[in-house]
Amino acid sequence: MLNWLLSVASAILLLLLFPRPAFPSVSLALLAPIALTPLVIACTREKRWKQRFLLGYLTGFLYWFFMCSWIQGTMAQYAGVGGATAWALFLLFSLAKAVQTGVFAALAGYLLDKWYAPPTVAALWVALEWTHSYTGFEWLNLGNAASDLSLVLRLAPVTGVWGLSFVFALMGSVIAFVILRRRGASLWLLALAGLYLLPDVPEPVAGDAHAVLVQPNLDGDTIWTTDLLETTENQLRAFSASPVTKASGADVIVWPEMPIPFYTNDTAFRNFLTSVAATAKAPILTGAVARTDHGLPLNSALLTDVNGDTISRYDKVHLVPFGEFVPWPFGTLTQKVSTEAGDFAAGSKVVVSKLGDHHIGTFICYESVFPSYIREFVAGGAEALFNLSNDAWFGTSPARYQHLRIVRMRAAEVHRWIVRATNNGVTSVIDPAGRVVRSLPEYRQAAARLPYGYRTDITPYVRFGDWFVGICWTFCVLVFVGNWIWTRP
Repeated sequence: MLNWLLSVASAILLLLLFPRPAFPSVSLALLAPIALTPLVIACTREKRWKQRFLLGYLTGFLYWFFMCSWIQGTMAQYAGVGGATAWALFLLFSLAKAVQTGVFAALAGYLLDKWYAPPTVAALWVALEWTHSYTGFEWLNLGNAASDLSLVLRLAPVTGVWGLSFVFALMGSVIAFVILRRRGASLWLLALAGLYLLPDVPEPVAGDAHAVLVQPNLDGDTIWTTDLLETTENQLRAFSASPVTKASGADVIVWPEMPIPFYTNDTAFRNFLTSVAATAKAPILTGAVARTDHGLPLNSALLTDVNGDTISRYDKVHLVPFGEFVPWPFGTLTQKVSTEAGDFAAGSKVVVSKLGDHHIGTFICYESVFPSYIREFVAGGAEALFNLSNDAWFGTSPARYQHLRIVRMRAAEVHRWIVRATNNGVTSVIDPAGRVVRSLPEYRQAAARLPYGYRTDITPYVRFGDWFVGICWTFCVLVFVGNWIWTRP
Protein backbone atom coordinates (compact mmCIF):
# COMPACT_ATOMS: atom_id res chain seq x y z
CA MET A 1 0.00 0.00 0.00
CA LEU A 2 2.83 2.41 0.83
CA ASN A 3 4.27 2.12 -2.67
CA TRP A 4 0.95 3.06 -4.23
CA LEU A 5 0.65 6.05 -1.93
CA LEU A 6 4.16 7.14 -2.93
CA SER A 7 3.17 6.85 -6.60
CA VAL A 8 0.16 9.07 -5.99
CA ALA A 9 2.34 11.52 -4.05
CA SER A 10 4.64 12.01 -7.05
CA ALA A 11 1.63 12.67 -9.27
CA ILE A 12 0.37 15.31 -6.85
CA LEU A 13 3.78 16.99 -6.64
CA LEU A 14 4.09 17.08 -10.43
CA LEU A 15 0.63 18.65 -10.71
CA LEU A 16 1.48 21.30 -8.13
CA LEU A 17 4.41 22.52 -10.23
CA PHE A 18 2.14 24.19 -12.75
CA PRO A 19 -0.80 26.63 -12.61
CA ARG A 20 -4.12 25.29 -11.39
CA PRO A 21 -7.71 26.62 -11.81
CA ALA A 22 -8.02 28.23 -8.37
CA PHE A 23 -4.65 29.98 -8.65
CA PRO A 24 -4.01 30.34 -12.41
CA SER A 25 -0.88 32.45 -12.12
CA VAL A 26 0.70 30.59 -9.19
CA SER A 27 2.72 27.38 -9.12
CA LEU A 28 4.86 25.71 -6.51
CA ALA A 29 7.94 25.38 -8.71
CA LEU A 30 10.24 24.93 -5.72
CA LEU A 31 8.71 21.47 -5.30
CA ALA A 32 10.31 20.38 -8.59
CA PRO A 33 13.45 18.90 -6.93
CA ILE A 34 11.32 16.48 -4.90
CA ALA A 35 8.57 15.73 -7.42
CA LEU A 36 10.02 12.36 -8.46
CA THR A 37 11.34 11.45 -5.01
CA PRO A 38 8.31 9.42 -3.83
CA LEU A 39 8.18 7.43 -7.08
CA VAL A 40 11.92 6.64 -6.92
CA ILE A 41 11.51 5.45 -3.32
CA ALA A 42 8.59 3.23 -4.36
CA CYS A 43 10.62 1.76 -7.23
CA THR A 44 13.54 1.09 -4.90
CA ARG A 45 11.25 -0.80 -2.55
CA GLU A 46 9.59 -2.81 -5.31
CA LYS A 47 11.74 -5.56 -6.89
CA ARG A 48 9.26 -6.77 -9.54
CA TRP A 49 9.48 -4.84 -12.82
CA LYS A 50 5.80 -5.32 -13.67
CA GLN A 51 4.77 -3.82 -10.36
CA ARG A 52 7.18 -0.93 -10.87
CA PHE A 53 5.64 -0.33 -14.28
CA LEU A 54 2.20 -0.12 -12.68
CA LEU A 55 3.48 2.29 -10.02
CA GLY A 56 4.90 4.59 -12.67
CA TYR A 57 1.84 4.12 -14.84
CA LEU A 58 -0.40 5.29 -12.00
CA THR A 59 1.75 8.40 -11.52
CA GLY A 60 1.63 9.17 -15.24
CA PHE A 61 -2.09 8.52 -15.56
CA LEU A 62 -3.00 10.80 -12.66
CA TYR A 63 -0.67 13.50 -13.97
CA TRP A 64 -2.04 13.56 -17.52
CA PHE A 65 -5.66 13.09 -16.43
CA PHE A 66 -5.69 16.06 -14.08
CA MET A 67 -3.18 18.27 -15.90
CA CYS A 68 -4.97 18.05 -19.26
CA SER A 69 -8.58 17.70 -18.13
CA TRP A 70 -9.36 20.69 -20.38
CA ILE A 71 -9.10 18.32 -23.37
CA GLN A 72 -12.37 16.66 -22.39
CA GLY A 73 -14.19 19.98 -22.22
CA THR A 74 -12.77 21.10 -25.54
CA MET A 75 -13.90 17.91 -27.30
CA ALA A 76 -17.33 17.99 -25.67
CA GLN A 77 -17.97 21.62 -26.64
CA TYR A 78 -16.35 21.89 -30.05
CA ALA A 79 -15.69 18.43 -31.52
CA GLY A 80 -19.26 17.29 -32.02
CA VAL A 81 -19.30 14.50 -29.43
CA GLY A 82 -21.37 14.02 -26.31
CA GLY A 83 -20.00 14.42 -22.84
CA ALA A 84 -19.73 10.67 -22.24
CA THR A 85 -17.84 10.08 -25.49
CA ALA A 86 -15.53 13.01 -24.75
CA TRP A 87 -14.74 11.51 -21.34
CA ALA A 88 -14.11 8.10 -22.92
CA LEU A 89 -11.72 9.57 -25.50
CA PHE A 90 -9.94 11.61 -22.85
CA LEU A 91 -9.62 8.52 -20.64
CA LEU A 92 -7.99 6.65 -23.55
CA PHE A 93 -5.66 9.62 -24.06
CA SER A 94 -4.58 9.60 -20.40
CA LEU A 95 -4.07 5.84 -20.41
CA ALA A 96 -1.87 6.10 -23.49
CA LYS A 97 0.22 9.03 -22.23
CA ALA A 98 0.97 7.24 -18.94
CA VAL A 99 3.04 4.57 -20.71
CA GLN A 100 6.28 6.61 -20.67
CA THR A 101 6.17 7.06 -16.91
CA GLY A 102 5.46 3.36 -16.49
CA VAL A 103 8.47 2.45 -18.65
CA PHE A 104 10.60 4.91 -16.65
CA ALA A 105 9.68 3.24 -13.36
CA ALA A 106 10.12 -0.28 -14.70
CA LEU A 107 13.59 0.40 -16.11
CA ALA A 108 14.85 2.62 -13.30
CA GLY A 109 14.34 -0.16 -10.79
CA TYR A 110 17.05 -2.28 -12.36
CA LEU A 111 19.72 0.24 -11.40
CA LEU A 112 18.55 1.77 -8.15
CA ASP A 113 21.02 -0.31 -6.13
CA LYS A 114 23.99 1.01 -8.14
CA TRP A 115 26.24 3.89 -7.13
CA TYR A 116 25.65 5.52 -10.52
CA ALA A 117 21.85 5.34 -10.21
CA PRO A 118 21.08 9.09 -9.74
CA PRO A 119 22.48 10.35 -13.08
CA THR A 120 21.12 7.27 -14.88
CA VAL A 121 17.64 7.84 -13.48
CA ALA A 122 17.81 11.51 -14.56
CA ALA A 123 19.05 10.61 -18.05
CA LEU A 124 16.32 7.97 -18.38
CA TRP A 125 13.65 10.51 -17.41
CA VAL A 126 14.90 12.96 -20.06
CA ALA A 127 15.15 10.30 -22.76
CA LEU A 128 11.57 9.17 -22.20
CA GLU A 129 10.22 12.69 -21.70
CA TRP A 130 11.64 13.59 -25.12
CA THR A 131 9.58 10.81 -26.75
CA HIS A 132 6.31 12.63 -25.99
CA SER A 133 6.98 14.82 -29.02
CA TYR A 134 6.77 11.72 -31.20
CA THR A 135 3.87 9.88 -29.56
CA GLY A 136 0.90 12.05 -30.45
CA PHE A 137 0.91 14.86 -27.90
CA GLU A 138 3.51 17.03 -26.15
CA TRP A 139 2.77 19.45 -23.34
CA LEU A 140 4.57 20.42 -20.13
CA ASN A 141 8.01 18.99 -19.40
CA LEU A 142 9.39 18.75 -15.87
CA GLY A 143 11.94 21.43 -16.75
CA ASN A 144 9.20 23.94 -17.55
CA ALA A 145 8.78 24.40 -13.80
CA ALA A 146 12.07 26.35 -13.81
CA SER A 147 10.84 29.30 -15.87
CA ASP A 148 11.02 31.49 -12.74
CA LEU A 149 14.15 29.88 -11.23
CA SER A 150 16.97 31.92 -12.70
CA LEU A 151 19.86 29.69 -11.56
CA VAL A 152 18.48 26.52 -13.17
CA LEU A 153 17.26 28.56 -16.14
CA ARG A 154 20.89 29.23 -17.08
CA LEU A 155 20.85 25.77 -18.63
CA ALA A 156 18.01 26.54 -21.06
CA PRO A 157 20.14 28.20 -23.79
CA VAL A 158 22.67 25.37 -23.54
CA THR A 159 20.62 22.18 -23.31
CA GLY A 160 17.08 23.32 -23.94
CA VAL A 161 14.37 22.40 -21.45
CA TRP A 162 15.83 18.88 -21.28
CA GLY A 163 18.78 19.93 -19.13
CA LEU A 164 16.41 21.50 -16.62
CA SER A 165 14.38 18.29 -16.47
CA PHE A 166 17.64 16.41 -15.87
CA VAL A 167 18.54 18.65 -12.92
CA PHE A 168 15.18 18.14 -11.23
CA ALA A 169 15.19 14.37 -11.87
CA LEU A 170 18.75 14.11 -10.51
CA MET A 171 17.83 16.05 -7.38
CA GLY A 172 14.70 13.97 -6.90
CA SER A 173 16.60 10.69 -7.07
CA VAL A 174 19.41 11.91 -4.81
CA ILE A 175 16.91 13.07 -2.19
CA ALA A 176 15.21 9.66 -2.40
CA PHE A 177 18.51 7.90 -1.74
CA VAL A 178 19.34 10.22 1.14
CA ILE A 179 15.97 9.35 2.69
CA LEU A 180 16.77 5.68 2.15
CA ARG A 181 20.19 6.26 3.77
CA ARG A 182 22.25 5.42 0.72
CA ARG A 183 25.79 6.51 1.52
CA GLY A 184 27.46 8.91 -0.89
CA ALA A 185 24.35 9.66 -2.93
CA SER A 186 24.43 13.35 -2.04
CA LEU A 187 27.85 13.72 -3.72
CA TRP A 188 26.10 13.72 -7.09
CA LEU A 189 24.63 17.11 -6.21
CA LEU A 190 28.13 18.58 -6.47
CA ALA A 191 27.70 18.42 -10.23
CA LEU A 192 25.05 21.12 -9.93
CA ALA A 193 27.75 23.58 -8.84
CA GLY A 194 28.46 23.85 -12.56
CA LEU A 195 25.32 25.96 -12.87
CA TYR A 196 27.24 28.84 -11.27
CA LEU A 197 29.81 28.66 -14.06
CA LEU A 198 27.21 29.29 -16.77
CA PRO A 199 26.35 32.83 -17.95
CA ASP A 200 23.47 34.40 -16.08
CA VAL A 201 20.13 34.86 -17.80
CA PRO A 202 19.85 38.07 -19.88
CA GLU A 203 19.27 41.21 -17.85
CA PRO A 204 15.94 43.02 -18.29
CA VAL A 205 16.20 45.66 -21.01
CA ALA A 206 13.66 47.94 -22.67
CA GLY A 207 12.67 46.89 -26.16
CA ASP A 208 13.34 49.47 -28.87
CA ALA A 209 10.71 48.19 -31.32
CA HIS A 210 6.93 48.29 -30.91
CA ALA A 211 4.08 46.01 -31.91
CA VAL A 212 0.37 46.74 -31.71
CA LEU A 213 -1.18 43.57 -30.31
CA VAL A 214 -4.90 43.14 -30.94
CA GLN A 215 -6.95 40.72 -28.84
CA PRO A 216 -10.40 40.42 -30.47
CA ASN A 217 -11.96 37.97 -27.95
CA LEU A 218 -13.99 36.07 -30.53
CA ASP A 219 -16.22 33.13 -29.64
CA GLY A 220 -14.89 29.86 -31.03
CA ASP A 221 -18.27 28.54 -32.15
CA THR A 222 -19.66 31.74 -33.67
CA ILE A 223 -21.94 31.31 -36.69
CA TRP A 224 -20.59 33.93 -39.06
CA THR A 225 -22.89 36.15 -41.10
CA THR A 226 -22.04 38.97 -43.47
CA ASP A 227 -23.13 41.60 -40.94
CA LEU A 228 -21.21 39.99 -38.07
CA LEU A 229 -18.09 39.71 -40.19
CA GLU A 230 -18.34 43.39 -41.12
CA THR A 231 -18.80 44.36 -37.47
CA THR A 232 -15.76 42.30 -36.46
CA GLU A 233 -13.63 43.82 -39.20
CA ASN A 234 -14.60 47.31 -38.05
CA GLN A 235 -13.56 46.40 -34.51
CA LEU A 236 -10.21 45.07 -35.71
CA ARG A 237 -9.72 48.26 -37.71
CA ALA A 238 -10.54 50.45 -34.74
CA PHE A 239 -8.21 48.58 -32.37
CA SER A 240 -5.39 48.49 -34.91
CA ALA A 241 -5.39 52.16 -35.80
CA SER A 242 -6.67 53.91 -32.67
CA PRO A 243 -4.83 56.99 -31.37
CA VAL A 244 -3.65 54.96 -28.37
CA THR A 245 -2.15 52.09 -30.32
CA LYS A 246 -0.73 54.30 -33.07
CA ALA A 247 1.04 56.59 -30.59
CA SER A 248 4.47 57.17 -32.11
CA GLY A 249 4.06 54.47 -34.72
CA ALA A 250 4.48 50.71 -34.71
CA ASP A 251 6.82 48.30 -36.43
CA VAL A 252 3.98 45.83 -36.97
CA ILE A 253 0.33 45.23 -36.11
CA VAL A 254 -0.32 41.68 -34.90
CA TRP A 255 -3.66 39.88 -35.04
CA PRO A 256 -3.84 36.39 -33.52
CA GLU A 257 -4.98 33.05 -34.81
CA MET A 258 -8.75 33.59 -34.88
CA PRO A 259 -11.92 31.53 -35.46
CA ILE A 260 -12.96 33.86 -38.27
CA PRO A 261 -13.39 33.22 -42.02
CA PHE A 262 -10.30 35.09 -43.26
CA TYR A 263 -9.00 33.45 -46.43
CA THR A 264 -5.76 34.56 -48.06
CA ASN A 265 -7.26 34.24 -51.55
CA ASP A 266 -10.38 36.25 -50.71
CA THR A 267 -10.31 39.63 -52.46
CA ALA A 268 -12.54 41.28 -49.86
CA PHE A 269 -10.23 40.17 -47.04
CA ARG A 270 -7.13 41.38 -48.89
CA ASN A 271 -8.77 44.76 -49.54
CA PHE A 272 -9.61 44.97 -45.84
CA LEU A 273 -6.00 44.26 -44.88
CA THR A 274 -4.75 46.87 -47.34
CA SER A 275 -7.13 49.46 -45.94
CA VAL A 276 -6.12 48.85 -42.30
CA ALA A 277 -2.40 48.82 -43.12
CA ALA A 278 -2.71 52.10 -45.03
CA THR A 279 -4.64 53.76 -42.21
CA ALA A 280 -2.27 52.53 -39.50
CA LYS A 281 0.83 53.01 -41.67
CA ALA A 282 2.23 49.67 -40.50
CA PRO A 283 2.66 46.10 -41.74
CA ILE A 284 0.13 43.52 -40.50
CA LEU A 285 0.81 39.99 -39.27
CA THR A 286 -2.35 37.92 -38.96
CA GLY A 287 -3.68 34.42 -38.78
CA ALA A 288 -5.61 33.32 -41.86
CA VAL A 289 -6.57 30.26 -43.88
CA ALA A 290 -4.68 29.51 -47.06
CA ARG A 291 -5.20 26.64 -49.51
CA THR A 292 -2.97 23.99 -51.00
CA ASP A 293 -2.94 23.37 -54.73
CA HIS A 294 -5.49 20.62 -54.05
CA GLY A 295 -7.80 22.93 -52.09
CA LEU A 296 -7.02 21.68 -48.58
CA PRO A 297 -7.02 24.35 -45.85
CA LEU A 298 -3.76 25.52 -44.25
CA ASN A 299 -3.53 27.25 -40.88
CA SER A 300 -1.34 30.18 -41.89
CA ALA A 301 0.34 33.35 -40.70
CA LEU A 302 0.22 36.10 -43.32
CA LEU A 303 2.58 39.09 -43.21
CA THR A 304 1.72 42.08 -45.41
CA ASP A 305 3.48 45.40 -45.90
CA VAL A 306 1.95 48.87 -45.49
CA ASN A 307 0.49 48.60 -48.99
CA GLY A 308 -1.23 45.30 -48.24
CA ASP A 309 1.15 43.30 -50.43
CA THR A 310 2.28 39.91 -49.15
CA ILE A 311 5.74 39.82 -47.59
CA SER A 312 5.53 36.16 -46.57
CA ARG A 313 3.19 33.36 -45.60
CA TYR A 314 3.97 30.63 -43.10
CA ASP A 315 1.85 27.47 -43.04
CA LYS A 316 1.62 25.66 -39.72
CA VAL A 317 3.70 22.47 -39.77
CA HIS A 318 2.75 20.82 -36.46
CA LEU A 319 -1.03 20.38 -36.39
CA VAL A 320 -3.09 19.75 -33.25
CA PRO A 321 -4.57 16.25 -32.88
CA PHE A 322 -8.38 16.58 -32.82
CA GLY A 323 -7.93 20.34 -33.29
CA GLU A 324 -6.82 20.43 -36.91
CA PHE A 325 -6.86 16.80 -37.90
CA VAL A 326 -8.41 13.64 -36.54
CA PRO A 327 -5.82 10.90 -35.97
CA TRP A 328 -6.60 7.34 -36.87
CA PRO A 329 -8.62 5.47 -35.59
CA PHE A 330 -10.78 8.21 -34.06
CA GLY A 331 -12.14 9.60 -37.33
CA THR A 332 -15.43 7.74 -36.97
CA LEU A 333 -15.94 8.87 -33.37
CA THR A 334 -15.39 12.61 -33.50
CA GLN A 335 -14.68 15.55 -35.75
CA LYS A 336 -12.14 18.34 -35.59
CA VAL A 337 -12.42 21.20 -33.16
CA SER A 338 -12.00 23.55 -36.12
CA THR A 339 -15.06 24.30 -38.23
CA GLU A 340 -13.04 24.00 -41.46
CA ALA A 341 -14.37 21.34 -43.81
CA GLY A 342 -11.92 18.47 -44.15
CA ASP A 343 -8.61 17.98 -42.40
CA PHE A 344 -6.08 20.77 -42.37
CA ALA A 345 -2.98 20.11 -44.39
CA ALA A 346 0.41 20.57 -42.73
CA GLY A 347 2.93 23.10 -43.94
CA SER A 348 6.35 21.86 -44.97
CA LYS A 349 8.95 24.44 -43.97
CA VAL A 350 10.13 27.10 -41.55
CA VAL A 351 9.71 30.65 -42.88
CA VAL A 352 11.82 33.61 -41.76
CA SER A 353 10.38 36.93 -42.95
CA LYS A 354 11.87 40.36 -43.54
CA LEU A 355 10.29 43.06 -41.41
CA GLY A 356 11.90 46.43 -42.04
CA ASP A 357 15.62 46.01 -41.42
CA HIS A 358 15.14 42.84 -39.37
CA HIS A 359 14.04 39.24 -39.73
CA ILE A 360 11.29 37.53 -37.76
CA GLY A 361 9.90 34.03 -37.36
CA THR A 362 6.24 33.23 -36.69
CA PHE A 363 4.97 30.01 -35.15
CA ILE A 364 1.34 29.15 -34.54
CA CYS A 365 -0.29 28.04 -31.27
CA TYR A 366 0.57 24.42 -30.35
CA GLU A 367 3.88 24.54 -32.22
CA SER A 368 5.34 26.22 -29.15
CA VAL A 369 5.61 22.84 -27.41
CA PHE A 370 8.37 21.66 -29.79
CA PRO A 371 11.69 23.22 -28.69
CA SER A 372 13.73 21.66 -31.47
CA TYR A 373 11.33 23.13 -34.03
CA ILE A 374 11.22 26.67 -32.63
CA ARG A 375 15.03 26.84 -32.64
CA GLU A 376 14.93 26.36 -36.42
CA PHE A 377 13.43 29.83 -36.87
CA VAL A 378 16.34 31.40 -35.01
CA ALA A 379 18.87 29.18 -36.77
CA GLY A 380 17.34 30.49 -40.01
CA GLY A 381 18.03 34.10 -39.02
CA ALA A 382 15.02 35.24 -36.97
CA GLU A 383 15.96 38.12 -34.65
CA ALA A 384 12.55 38.08 -32.90
CA LEU A 385 9.74 35.55 -32.72
CA PHE A 386 5.98 35.99 -32.98
CA ASN A 387 3.44 33.49 -31.68
CA LEU A 388 -0.14 33.62 -32.99
CA SER A 389 -2.53 31.57 -30.90
CA ASN A 390 -6.21 30.96 -30.28
CA ASP A 391 -6.44 29.69 -26.71
CA ALA A 392 -10.21 30.15 -26.60
CA TRP A 393 -10.48 26.37 -27.04
CA PHE A 394 -9.14 26.05 -23.47
CA GLY A 395 -12.19 27.79 -22.02
CA THR A 396 -11.45 29.13 -18.54
CA SER A 397 -9.17 26.21 -17.64
CA PRO A 398 -5.55 26.69 -16.54
CA ALA A 399 -4.34 25.45 -19.94
CA ARG A 400 -3.76 28.99 -21.25
CA TYR A 401 -1.35 29.66 -18.37
CA GLN A 402 0.36 26.34 -18.96
CA HIS A 403 0.72 27.32 -22.61
CA LEU A 404 2.25 30.66 -21.65
CA ARG A 405 4.78 28.89 -19.43
CA ILE A 406 5.80 26.70 -22.37
CA VAL A 407 6.30 29.75 -24.62
CA ARG A 408 8.39 31.42 -21.93
CA MET A 409 10.78 28.46 -21.97
CA ARG A 410 11.15 28.77 -25.75
CA ALA A 411 12.25 32.41 -25.29
CA ALA A 412 14.85 31.40 -22.70
CA GLU A 413 16.24 28.62 -24.90
CA VAL A 414 16.86 30.79 -27.96
CA HIS A 415 17.38 34.21 -26.29
CA ARG A 416 14.74 35.92 -28.39
CA TRP A 417 11.88 38.26 -27.62
CA ILE A 418 8.55 36.56 -28.28
CA VAL A 419 5.55 38.69 -29.16
CA ARG A 420 2.48 36.62 -28.40
CA ALA A 421 -0.94 37.58 -29.81
CA THR A 422 -3.91 35.48 -28.71
CA ASN A 423 -7.64 35.58 -29.34
CA ASN A 424 -8.68 36.04 -25.71
CA GLY A 425 -5.49 35.73 -23.62
CA VAL A 426 -2.80 35.47 -22.53
CA THR A 427 -1.58 38.14 -25.01
CA SER A 428 1.87 39.22 -23.91
CA VAL A 429 5.45 40.19 -24.70
CA ILE A 430 8.17 37.88 -23.34
CA ASP A 431 11.81 38.89 -23.07
CA PRO A 432 14.87 36.72 -23.94
CA ALA A 433 15.04 35.38 -20.38
CA GLY A 434 11.44 34.16 -20.50
CA ARG A 435 10.04 36.99 -18.38
CA VAL A 436 6.56 38.29 -19.17
CA VAL A 437 7.22 42.01 -19.70
CA ARG A 438 3.65 43.10 -20.44
CA SER A 439 0.34 41.33 -20.93
CA LEU A 440 -3.23 42.27 -21.80
CA PRO A 441 -6.26 41.46 -19.63
CA GLU A 442 -7.93 38.19 -20.56
CA TYR A 443 -11.44 37.45 -21.86
CA ARG A 444 -12.01 40.93 -23.26
CA GLN A 445 -11.41 42.92 -26.41
CA ALA A 446 -8.20 44.85 -26.00
CA ALA A 447 -5.23 46.28 -27.84
CA ALA A 448 -1.97 47.85 -26.81
CA ARG A 449 1.26 49.13 -28.29
CA LEU A 450 3.96 47.09 -26.54
CA PRO A 451 7.76 47.16 -26.77
CA TYR A 452 9.92 44.29 -27.90
CA GLY A 453 13.46 43.95 -29.29
CA TYR A 454 15.73 42.15 -31.72
CA ARG A 455 18.80 40.00 -31.02
CA THR A 456 21.32 38.30 -33.27
CA ASP A 457 23.28 36.11 -30.84
CA ILE A 458 23.06 32.35 -31.26
CA THR A 459 22.75 30.13 -28.19
CA PRO A 460 24.33 26.66 -28.02
CA TYR A 461 20.85 25.15 -28.10
CA VAL A 462 20.06 26.94 -31.36
CA ARG A 463 23.37 25.86 -32.84
CA PHE A 464 23.39 22.21 -31.72
CA GLY A 465 19.76 21.35 -31.01
CA ASP A 466 18.87 18.37 -28.82
CA TRP A 467 22.47 17.28 -28.28
CA PHE A 468 21.82 16.77 -24.58
CA VAL A 469 18.98 14.34 -25.30
CA GLY A 470 21.37 12.38 -27.50
CA ILE A 471 23.85 12.14 -24.64
CA CYS A 472 21.10 10.96 -22.27
CA TRP A 473 19.98 8.26 -24.71
CA THR A 474 23.55 7.12 -25.34
CA PHE A 475 24.35 7.05 -21.63
CA CYS A 476 21.22 5.03 -20.84
CA VAL A 477 21.90 2.48 -23.58
CA LEU A 478 25.51 2.03 -22.48
CA VAL A 479 24.56 1.66 -18.82
CA PHE A 480 21.74 -0.81 -19.40
CA VAL A 481 23.67 -2.89 -21.94
CA GLY A 482 26.77 -2.84 -19.73
CA ASN A 483 24.75 -3.82 -16.69
CA TRP A 484 23.12 -6.69 -18.61
CA ILE A 485 26.51 -8.00 -19.81
CA TRP A 486 28.06 -7.62 -16.36
CA THR A 487 25.26 -9.52 -14.60
CA ARG A 488 24.98 -12.38 -17.11
CA PRO A 489 25.71 -15.79 -15.54
